[in-house]
Parts: sequence; structure tokens; C-alpha cells
Amino acid sequence: MSMYVRPRTSFARWVSSLLLIATVVLLTLQLIVYSRNRANFPGGLVVAGVPVGGISRQEAAERLLEIYGLPVELKYGDALIHMDPSSVQFSMNLEGMIAAADLERTGSSFWAGFWDYLWGGISKPAEVPLDATYSEEALRAYLSAEIAARYDRPPAPASPIAGTTQFELGQPGTVLNADDAVQDIERALFSPSQRSVRLGLQESNPARPNLDNLQVQLQQIMEVAGYDGLADIYFLDLVGGQELHFIYRLGGNLPTEPDASFTAASIVKIPILVTLYSRLDDRPDEVTQALMNAMIIESGNAAADTLMQTLLDPTFGPTKVTEDIQALGLENTFLAGQFYFGAPLLRIYSTPGQERTDIYPPDDFPDQYNQTSPSDMGMLLADIYQCAQSGGGALVAVFQGDMTRAECQDIINLLSLNRIGLLLEAGAPEGTRIAHKHGWIAEGAEGVIRTMGDVGIVFTPIGDYVVAIFLYHPVQLIYDPVSSMFSDLAEAVYNYYTLPDQEFSSAN
Repeated sequence: MSMYVRPRTSFARWVSSLLLIATVVLLTLQLIVYSRNRANFPGGLVVAGVPVGGISRQEAAERLLEIYGLPVELKYGDALIHMDPSSVQFSMNLEGMIAAADLERTGSSFWAGFWDYLWGGISKPAEVPLDATYSEEALRAYLSAEIAARYDRPPAPASPIAGTTQFELGQPGTVLNADDAVQDIERALFSPSQRSVRLGLQESNPARPNLDNLQVQLQQIMEVAGYDGLADIYFLDLVGGQELHFIYRLGGNLPTEPDASFTAASIVKIPILVTLYSRLDDRPDEVTQALMNAMIIESGNAAADTLMQTLLDPTFGPTKVTEDIQALGLENTFLAGQFYFGAPLLRIYSTPGQERTDIYPPDDFPDQYNQTSPSDMGMLLADIYQCAQSGGGALVAVFQGDMTRAECQDIINLLSLNRIGLLLEAGAPEGTRIAHKHGWIAEGAEGVIRTMGDVGIVFTPIGDYVVAIFLYHPVQLIYDPVSSMFSDLAEAVYNYYTLPDQEFSSAN
């Protein structure tokens, strides 16, 4: 009996058919997957730093808007501020970026892309950069209005302690560094992940108390002392050029133009010294120097008369001094006679200060023999200082070479030898150099003092200044309390000028 055997070729065909069908099915499935993937952005695609591979155009746009719409976190010290990008007009070219990303999806043909997909040859797509803008002007306005205005802390200036000669030290402040902030915030606005900024701050040093504060403090010192007379105070910073001048009486201020006239007493010996040096052809000889020392250091009136008689004019020496001092523009200063008792009045002078009717009672005008004002003496000392420092200024200009730098320095050196331990000197630390001249007149048998003054250049470690203080009382200045108050006034000025352990800004 014969047996039927199926041909092997039929089995092979059957297997081949199955494989072909499987291949077609698998290929179809891959084609479906690839078609779906091609409808979205290719894997690994990054737009503006944000991964968008495998998602649709709509989803990519929403993701970009969400991420770049997040607030930028600003840290000002311990404060946390969330800044909405729209507040600085931040705007993305979303359509342009999505269109650029779409090119990565459709840049090659469908079948070429499918072939690469089948063989794992898909290349990494190029990154699409952020295309966005913002308004720097709007950002700076935001920083000013929303940050600096709310969080900046201005420095607290040093301030006078009421009724004392002391100052309370100021406190530093903090100020936003706007230029650095703009750069840092711009980077955060354009970053999808680093959206936090610690704002740079600048420490601003406390400002020096202004001269109004000094004036208030000086007036408070007089009020605490119960002083009911007149005070005329002039201050000039020889380094910075700031000037304070006020006239104070019984809680109120009087006009300073023109300045008040006062009996100059021995303070007029500063103008005498200037005139003498302008007439000398060389340094003083031994006799002249001894007389100058007696005039300034001992406040000797006889020495002053002798110098004017021998070096200026036997009779009209005082008027020579007046001519020189008024040639400098110091209209309230004059010397109309010599110092010795019974000396004739050589001339009647009229000055702007004498025309004031709000300073003295009608029958109590200053001495007609010599007068000055705090501002006149303050400016004269400033002229002497400038001449000694640079060899220039008003003295050199007016005397046209007859006043040298060395002579001006000699004047300062001589005034520095006037040491009394009172008034201006008592208001400065021991050892402070003060080139000054004081003066007062004791009237009558009881020696009643009604006018007291001291003017000088005060030399400090941080700079030098001029101060002139004149006090007047229509009845009497009681020496001990008035002298103590005078030194308090001088000390307050010194403390103002030399406030310790502070680095001051230029604000004033």
C-alpha cells in the first residue's frame, strides 16, 4: 500500500507567507506609530530651553507660555517679591518659535524619515532659541516704584543730642543697585529654570548732619544755659567751603545781612598784624617780633600802639589799618584811634552794621574806636589761611606781592601762641592747635563785661575750619556762666566737624 507525502514546497510557502504577512503587519504598525509621532514634535526637540519632544504644537505653546509666564522671584534682603513678567512688557514671539520647531518635524520627506526611523537613524533636532523682548524702561520704573520706594532704607544722619555738645552717630542705609538688578532680572526673564534673583544692594553711609542741625544744637545750648543776650556765630569749613552764619537772640533769629557790628576790643589786633606784615620788607627784626608777641600773646595794647606808631604812622597808624582791611571788602571793621587812654578819635566811620536798629539800644552802640563783625573776622582768617596754604587769595591780590605765603604762615604761627585755656580753646581737645584772638572790654569801676568774642582757625586731624563767636548783653555778661557756655558752643562746633568713626557720604 502506497503512502501520500505532502510536498515540502507547500510548507515552505506557508511559512514564507506567514513571515511576509507578519512583516507587512509589523511594518504597518511601525508606519502607524511613526505617523503618530510625526504629527508631534520629534523627540529631543528643545524650544527656548524647554523640552517639547513628543508633544503637539498646541501643547508646546501652552508649555512655553506656562513656564515663561511664571513670576520672577526677587529677593531684597529677607523680603521676597514676585514680579509678573507682564509688568515689564515681557513678550515671546511664540508663533515664530513654534514655526521654527515645526521645520524640525517636517524638514525631511515622510518616507525618508520613516526609513531613518526604521533603522534607528533619527538625528537629534536643532534647538530653537528663545525669541522674546521686554522693556528695560518699564523694568527700571518697576524697580523704582515697587522695590526701591518700598524697601530702600535711607541712611540716618548723625544728629545732635538736644541741649548737649554731643552728636548721636548716624546709621547706614541700604539702596538697590538698579543697574546690576536690570542685568540679573533680564537673565531670569529669559531663563526657563533660573527665575530667582537676589538683588544687589549698596550700603549707603550716613550723611554728615547738615549745618541747620548744627545751628539748632548751638541755639539749644544757649537756651539750656538760660542765655538772654545776643549771639552772632560764623563758621566756615576751610576744606569743603560750607558756611554757617546766624544771629540769635531770645529764641529767635535775626537777619545776617548786613552783619552785626561789635566792639572789636583786642580782636582788631589781627587786622593790625596783617597791615604790619604787608609793610615789612623782610621778616620782623628781634624788637618788632617781641612787640608782635606782646600784642598777640599778652594782648598788649601798648605794644600795638608802638608798632603802629613806628611801622605805620606816628599818628594815623590806625587809619592805615582801616584802609587795608576795608580794601579786602571787610566793610564792618575799622580802627579809629590808638589804644592808650585818652587817644584822639582820628575819624568817624560809618559801616553797614551800624545802620541796624534791631541789635543795640539807641544809647548803646559799639565802641567808635574799633569795631568788627564775626563774618569780617572769619573771612579775614580764611584769607590768611589760603595765603599760607597756597600763596594766593585775596591778601596776595590786594597787597600785590607785599604779602607772602611765609608771612601769612608767620601770622598763623603767632596767633597759635595765644593760649588762654578758655573760650575757643576750652571747646577743643587738649593739644588742638587754634590760631585765634579773643577780646572783651571790662567797663567801669566794677569791670562790667557786655561784649565777648573769640575768632580762630581750628586745626583738626580731618581738616581745618574758621569759627567766630561774639556775644553781647545790654546789661552784663556774667563771666563764669557765659565763658562756660562759650566753650560749649565751641565744643559743639568741634564735635560737629570731627564726628568719630563714621565714613560720610556727600550728601548734605
